[in-house]
Amino acid sequence: MPNDATGTAKVLIVDDEPQIRRFLKASLTAHGYQVVEAEDANSAIKAATVEKPDLTVLDLGLPDMDGMEVIERVREWSSMPIIVLSVRSDESDKVGALDRGANDYITKPFGMAELMARMRAALRHIGPEANDDPVLETDRVSIDLAKRLVTVDGAPVKLSRKEYDLLRALAQHPGKVITHQQLLRDIWGEAYVEETQYLRVYIGQLRQKLEADPSRPRLIITEPGVGYRLQISV
Repeated sequence: MPNDATGTAKVLIVDDEPQIRRFLKASLTAHGYQVVEAEDANSAIKAATVEKPDLTVLDLGLPDMDGMEVIERVREWSSMPIIVLSVRSDESDKVGALDRGANDYITKPFGMAELMARMRAALRHIGPEANDDPVLETDRVSIDLAKRLVTVDGAPVKLSRKEYDLLRALAQHPGKVITHQQLLRDIWGEAYVEETQYLRVYIGQLRQKLEADPSRPRLIITEPGVGYRLQISV
């Protein structure tokens, strides 16, 4: 997250119209923003997961999925600001998007100055404290997400990329149950949402490295038939 909530932010632009994406990218890049593009809903969800943007500008009329559903899907795991930019001007559309978790709603045609002002406001609203990666600790385990450092009894633990990504996904929502499907989608991708054996293998590997007694886990808790929960304090 940029400290000044201005042009150093990474912005995901989601729109199926190439000319709109080109215009937004040129305008935002000229003001120092980093820009990531997506032309449909599935690539937007993937980009939100992989690229970790600070803010998303989202069109609702996408070819493969309605933008309303994109908001709902992203809100399952991220509090990143979402600004809807759409030709839909009905009050019901605005209310629907905001109720699903959008931070703001702008109708097309739009002014670039207004959009950027709304973006700055959304980024300021989060504040650096709320977006900083925390350090999570138990009496034995420490997870420093900012430094990508995991220790057990003060000694660094070497994790594979997938092991770390899985632990991070759980650590970003301490105490909350994360479903099998959400973890599989975020770590492996949409094509793997039914491959629960992937989770069992990697959860087992994490427990071997982090738990005092992997057969009786106290850190990574199984919620039968639902998912997993990281029992840890911030």
